[in-house]
Amino acid sequence: MPQEELVVLLDERFAPVGTAPKSTVHDAHTPLHLAFSCYVFDRSGRVLMTRRAIGKKTWPGVWTNSFCGHPGPGEDMAEAIVRRAQQELGLAVGGLRTVLPDFRYTATDAGGVVENEFCPVWIAQAESDPLPAPDEVCEWRWAGWADLVESMSRTPFVFSPWSQLQVPRLAEALAAGAAPR
Repeated sequence: MPQEELVVLLDERFAPVGTAPKSTVHDAHTPLHLAFSCYVFDRSGRVLMTRRAIGKKTWPGVWTNSFCGHPGPGEDMAEAIVRRAQQELGLAVGGLRTVLPDFRYTATDAGGVVENEFCPVWIAQAESDPLPAPDEVCEWRWAGWADLVESMSRTPFVFSPWSQLQVPRLAEALAAGAAPR
């Protein structure tokens, strides 16, 4: 029997204060916990955008960043990102770099589930197209970065609330020299 996934609970200074099963954390009173977001680029500089599976508990069917996840207790963040890329997208990633190390957000979906995460934002490099798990991703597309930034500004309602907040900050960081290699 697979072990239940745990998330790391945090205090307001982002220090670990315990763990909880992932299946019990996301509800109307979600405690602050540790997560990550990752934007995967290909060799030509396009970014991978994914559409969340229709069966997802929160924001089903919404377009979002390449993937997100939660590091387990004591798990190195970069190792968690590599693990999650493989689990969710069937994708090997390299060249990981933190671009927005202090990103935090809260958002409430239409069903009343709250996201409350300290969620550093990373970028990574892909060597191939993804082969996503159907219970995680129902569609994916490689997009030009400038096209994504423009789409996000024109139709933000199509995208997850965390990506709406992340993309403008990420665009500033990338323009300042954090461009993917």
